Amino acid sequence: MFIEVIKSKIHRVTVTEANLNYIGSITIDEDLMDAANLLPNEKVTVVNNNNGERFETYIIRGERRSGVICLNGAAARKVQPGDIVIIMSYAMIDFKEAKTFKPAIIFPDTATNRLAHQ
Repeated sequence: MFIEVIKSKIHRVTVTEANLNYIGSITIDEDLMDAANLLPNEKVTVVNNNNGERFETYIIRGERRSGVICLNGAAARKVQPGDIVIIMSYAMIDFKEAKTFKPAIIFPDTATNRLAHQ
């Protein structure tokens, strides 16, 4: 039996841009992607703490050390620069493995969208 568990989570980052005139996706600083074990094109759920919106999109790699969190395309209508969001991805894993699985959860500084060690 397989169950769906949280695989990766970027907890509370600040939206830096919203680009309606882009095909779609969320641009995430590559440092944050690495720390949270996220890949380009990976499906994510985005939760907006400011307005309660919850939606799915896919990741594109942002410039390393830029702090960029940019919602593109239709998702840009669901955020405003300055909003605080949580970004999560999930994985289907074996039930037994799920009992000991440890997700990659990071807590960047919301003022800079950077990790403490950067």
